[in-house]
Amino acid sequence: MKGRLVIAAAAVGSLAVAACSSSSSSTAASGGSSSASAATKSCVASVGFEGPITGPVAPLGTEQLHFAQLAVATDNLANKTKITLVQGDTQLQPAQATTVTQQFITNSAIDAVVGPAGSQEVEAVGGPMARAGMAFISGSATAVALTTGKYPTFFRVVSKDSVQGPEDAHYIISNLHPKALMIVDDQEAYSTGLVSAMLPIFQAAGIKVDHESVSQKVTDFSALVAKVTPTTSVVVLPWQVAANAQQFGRDLAQEHKTAVIFGTDGLFSPGTFTINGSYVSSFGPDITAIAADSAIAQAAKAKYGAFGTFGPPVFAATHVIDEAIASVCKAGQTPSRSNVLAAIKNTSEPASILGQPISFDSHGDLNGGKFFLFKINSSGKYQLIPSS
Repeated sequence: MKGRLVIAAAAVGSLAVAACSSSSSSTAASGGSSSASAATKSCVASVGFEGPITGPVAPLGTEQLHFAQLAVATDNLANKTKITLVQGDTQLQPAQATTVTQQFITNSAIDAVVGPAGSQEVEAVGGPMARAGMAFISGSATAVALTTGKYPTFFRVVSKDSVQGPEDAHYIISNLHPKALMIVDDQEAYSTGLVSAMLPIFQAAGIKVDHESVSQKVTDFSALVAKVTPTTSVVVLPWQVAANAQQFGRDLAQEHKTAVIFGTDGLFSPGTFTINGSYVSSFGPDITAIAADSAIAQAAKAKYGAFGTFGPPVFAATHVIDEAIASVCKAGQTPSRSNVLAAIKNTSEPASILGQPISFDSHGDLNGGKFFLFKINSSGKYQLIPSS
């Protein structure tokens, strides 16, 4: 299944057009069935979207929703499909994600799902999704355990913690040279997974590590800041709530402590987390710096405003599903959970909005996934640090 981002500029430029009503021509058939059975028909399908549209990380979830909507509109125009996006608000809560998933599973019109956003949510819904034969693709869930075989219908278009954790740890060791650091998990699967990946590397390097743990619901970090000693030069925050990191940074400055904050992708939130001199690693690139993405970036900014790195991977995830549905229709079949799942497994896009090809290994992981590192300057701008 080939990617179609080459048509993005033309398609995105026509997003004001209503959902395409023309039909696609089916071409063929397998196993000796007659080509006459592949008559021209409308390619109609529904795709679920699971993301934190409200709640503590609503800005990120809303960005994801907007890029999913942009992908559906773009792909409908390009493929002459009639794909509808069905929204489900998870609030980044496993229980809420489970509720949304059950609603999607019982809706027979939904053939696949984009999301959910958090690793803890994927853990909660992976079983029901598998039993329903429902493919679901996340643009931000990075826990290693998600692709160990437990959830056979799960895919992701971003890399995983076993890549991000070591990359971040080695960067900190080689470039920030801490003799002592603090690392704080937020008691969720995403965060604890990254801590587990980083800790052995820090310890092997002879760095004194203070491992702390704090709930996402905590907003007063004075007690945590009090534990940052004069020799602690780096505080690693693999958190999901950027506003919490911003408050931690303010509390740190109020106590005249100069430790550098190093956050992971959950903190990539321009306008929310803006602590000068901090670092943020992210699973997604800044697409405004990718020339081939200029039309998509301009359309997204014009329609929805500023965005970060959480939306583009969801565009990529949605595009994979849209292309799978289109390929099923072109084969003369009616989209279903089983044939869309099969098409997703065979995804082979030579290019994508993420600046790299998209295909999946047998576990649903993105082949060749990587992470990107940014540093925040005094004006709150995220500046990409070139890879060595």
